[in-house]
Amino acid sequence: MKNIFVILIAFFGMAAYSQVQKGKVTDMDGNPIENAYLINTITETHAHTNEFGIFSIDKTDVESVLRVTALGYKKTSFTVTSSEVVMRLEEDSFRLNEVVIQAKLSAMNVISKIDLQTTPVNSSQEILRKVPGLFIGQHAGGGKAEQIFLRGFDIDHGTDIAISVDGMPVNMVSHAHGQGYADLHFVIPETVEKIDFGKGTYYANKGDFATAGYVAFQTKDKLEKSSIGLEIGQFNTLRTVGLFNLLGNKKKQSAYIATEYILTDGPFDSPQNFNRINLLGKYAAILEDNSKFSILASRFSSKWDASGQIPQRLVDSGIILRFGSVDDTEGGSTSRTNVNASFSKPIDENTFIKANAFSAQYQFELYSNFTFFLEDPINGDQIRQKENRTIYGMNAELNKKTKLNDVNVLMQYGIGFRADATKDTELSHTLNRRTTLQQIKLGDINESNLFSYVNSEFSFGKLMINPAVRVDYFKFNYQDKLTTDYNTQTESKVKISPKLNFIYSQNNNLQFYVKSGMGFHSNDTRVVVQNTGKQILPTAIGADVGTIWKPFPKLIVNSTLWYLYLEQEFVYVGDAGIIEPSGKSKRMGFDLGFRYQLNDWLYLDTDANYTYARSIDEPRGQNYIPLAPDFTSTGGLSFQKLNGFSGGIRYRYLKSRPANEDNSIVAKGYFVSDFNINYKVKNISYGIVIDNLFNTKWNETQFATESRLQNESASVEEIHFTPGTPFYAKGKITYTF
Repeated sequence: MKNIFVILIAFFGMAAYSQVQKGKVTDMDGNPIENAYLINTITETHAHTNEFGIFSIDKTDVESVLRVTALGYKKTSFTVTSSEVVMRLEEDSFRLNEVVIQAKLSAMNVISKIDLQTTPVNSSQEILRKVPGLFIGQHAGGGKAEQIFLRGFDIDHGTDIAISVDGMPVNMVSHAHGQGYADLHFVIPETVEKIDFGKGTYYANKGDFATAGYVAFQTKDKLEKSSIGLEIGQFNTLRTVGLFNLLGNKKKQSAYIATEYILTDGPFDSPQNFNRINLLGKYAAILEDNSKFSILASRFSSKWDASGQIPQRLVDSGIILRFGSVDDTEGGSTSRTNVNASFSKPIDENTFIKANAFSAQYQFELYSNFTFFLEDPINGDQIRQKENRTIYGMNAELNKKTKLNDVNVLMQYGIGFRADATKDTELSHTLNRRTTLQQIKLGDINESNLFSYVNSEFSFGKLMINPAVRVDYFKFNYQDKLTTDYNTQTESKVKISPKLNFIYSQNNNLQFYVKSGMGFHSNDTRVVVQNTGKQILPTAIGADVGTIWKPFPKLIVNSTLWYLYLEQEFVYVGDAGIIEPSGKSKRMGFDLGFRYQLNDWLYLDTDANYTYARSIDEPRGQNYIPLAPDFTSTGGLSFQKLNGFSGGIRYRYLKSRPANEDNSIVAKGYFVSDFNINYKVKNISYGIVIDNLFNTKWNETQFATESRLQNESASVEEIHFTPGTPFYAKGKITYTF
């Protein structure tokens, strides 16, 4: 009898500790809080909320006490009183000691969340700079997409980095100017809620362009308040921005409109005459079953003039100043209209689906002159690149958590497609923007990408293993309109990309990871059909070994050793209408960063990135990869909510690097510092922003280019550059209501 009694006591004790508590964490308005961390104070079991704010935690029953933390919210303890609870958190100051390093592949995203909280963005350019190790440069009057550098890649305008907004792709396949062209200027920085990023080829839900990595922006679903702002600065700069909450503080619905208008002449001797207008509207709703629905519509258009890249020899001889020009008839115009609908639905506490569908209309026209009078000594070498494009597609994913014995399993099944159709994609030789001298390329492009992936996570206590595989199918069609006979050139390709990642979480403050995976280098349709389908999607193989560590409550350190091999680097040169194969390449490097909170209002951050990038097939000394960054570093000191004041000082450093294959021409490095300070009193915020605080002379973009001036008998190959902004100050005022 005594034994039976002991067995019953043990049984009921086990039953009590095998209870699974379900619930939801929201803010005070009922909006779900993703990635909140919960821990049972007695059993020390823990859980995280998903994107619906939903959680389930083991060994927890009625009367258990749960401690809940989330970035930007007050730490709170709740006593469980029912089988399903709703916990509401109050907003609070950002505290680094509340950061929990999560056992997931995208754990590094905590870095971007910290940076967004401590140093808010001031421009659409700056939102890309939130990715550690990513550098950008502008070289066409502010209206052209930025040149991007990351992990030893001169990514040009987006060839090897996948960029998206709310699941909608930004990169343009087979673009008139270059493959992967990613113009992010339709994003109003004040609407950015979250930046998700990852480096390398390790992510099953990322395919085309994701060679060096990806950046995924998420816009806000709602505005807490409405605001209007005005910025006025040097070089005839004016910016107005308006954010308008349309539905007030409704619990389950939100809608807002955001608009931005920018004018500037820039520091150049020949004014840029730049103007851009943005308009964005978004509606979001939480349905009765906790499903989320949102629809976004946006429109942007811009027009500008540009001084272009200038040869170093003209500046050295004093013929022109740094902000002068050789051909100031460069410039262009572009516009994009987007519609994106997103839907996510929880099926149960362990299963949910999410999907988005998108459509975009895009126009682009760009005039450039890189070589001046090299090809045409009479009329000059000006070119026009032009296209009209329609994009549409969708993404869908099923997420399901299960438990096999003591192993937690997450399965993700994804499918999607994207289709691009361009009309009259053109490269022409022009004069003074008005006269077409020769059509070099003219054709219609249709490119489709269908994809599917399976991503899995198996958690064995502290170890999580993440095997995954992605399958991409591409269809390429090109109609050359300069041929006499009608002919559609067609190629197709299937690419299989396996991934395998390991994450070991010693505790909430220390994580080790090994990431590995295969991807591919994206190629232009005109490359594909010209090469008759051979080596058209060259394989990329990468690996990362690293740690994320909180040695102290207010310090986060991340470090990574990485390697990337690329089978081929075919490039379609949109400026010349030719293909340049560059063979096999290898890149390896080391990333190091830290975030430190000195006190409740003062933050310090820095990132350093070293890269060794070389072509494999070329002899030593001739194997440099032009413009590949060697060493970069960014960082700064920022302060928040100090008696109404906020602001900071930031730096970015790019070391000098080879501009050609034998390093005989060098692109000069630079160190530039920016400063901003803001003061808020009641509903009005005043601010001052200073770019290039110390008035450094720096070159924002540089190329080794062969050119000839009109009075020269022979061409010269040397650095051609666009000068970086000198000391530039602007003031701003924002009224919130």
